[in-house]
Amino acid sequence: MQDDLFGASATPAPAPSTPARTKKPAGVEAAAPTAALLALAQGLPQTLRMGVSTWSYPGWDGLVWNGAYDASTLSRKGLAALSQHPLMRTVCVDRTFWRPLSVEQYAQMAAQVAEDFRFMVKCPNVITDSLVRGEDGQGQQHNPAFLNPSLAMEQFVQPALQGLGQKLGALVYQLSPLPWELLRFPDKVYQQLDGLLAATRQALSHHCEVIVAVEVRDPLLLTASFTDVLQANAATMCLGLHGKMPPIEQQLPLLRKLWPTPLVCRWNLNTTFGPFGYPAAQEKHQPFSEVRSPDPHTRQVLARTIHGITGAGYPAFVTISNDAEGCAPLSIQLLAAQLQSLASTSSST
Repeated sequence: MQDDLFGASATPAPAPSTPARTKKPAGVEAAAPTAALLALAQGLPQTLRMGVSTWSYPGWDGLVWNGAYDASTLSRKGLAALSQHPLMRTVCVDRTFWRPLSVEQYAQMAAQVAEDFRFMVKCPNVITDSLVRGEDGQGQQHNPAFLNPSLAMEQFVQPALQGLGQKLGALVYQLSPLPWELLRFPDKVYQQLDGLLAATRQALSHHCEVIVAVEVRDPLLLTASFTDVLQANAATMCLGLHGKMPPIEQQLPLLRKLWPTPLVCRWNLNTTFGPFGYPAAQEKHQPFSEVRSPDPHTRQVLARTIHGITGAGYPAFVTISNDAEGCAPLSIQLLAAQLQSLASTSSST
């Protein structure tokens, strides 16, 4: 295995009246799918779910929405339209990273999508950040709730499970960058992570289909000890395609060590912008309606990885940000085309 991992009254006419105004739909109208999109969707593996992280972008008019909506409207009412896109079968709920959601909030999201749709949910950073940070993002002091299993169950796992029910697809623990004192001696972090993942699996004992994944933002954590902790708790590594992390091909060896495993991947930021490149990427890519930073290499390697894992019968969850290439829906379409090409090649050999 290399990249193949796996429609004449007689009465007088009435007086003229003001024409009735067309009533605008209460929600957000989805763009009609093209024949090309439908064909791509039909050719994708059933175990693959692709999607985005947020859905509040007016620039997706014509791609995802049928009309001009402001960001606030899309944030509140756009999920149902997004889920009608032929290639979108999941979404990563990023806002949970900043503030825990209630069971009711999760249930409201679940009610907007079809039964086959699945959610990826990120754990609140009050649990996954080792530091308490100020408004400027700088760490101020040690976070006593870091990787606390009881708090994670209370504020993350149980609300998501109860609110989303069978539509919960994956739980993601994204560890924020660690201070040097923890990176130098990471054994304590691995021990705490082991306890957190064990508690998570216990809470999911009757929901074994839910994937548990850990994403890191420190390359130094990509070690054998990390994979040992994941394997011991039936968890997987989330491929984090981000400027802070090595390129995808350098992360794949650890994924292979976890084989057989589902795929969870979050393509967040084009590596050309560097580890702190979000502001520059946002400036270049707005209004997020076209691919302005193409990354065919990452797309190709990711497609081969998806092809291998889904070809072996395992699920794959892949979410893409606008800052990966400039327009997440178009990146997903390009990735689907790459997968279609791989499938055609495989079937002809």
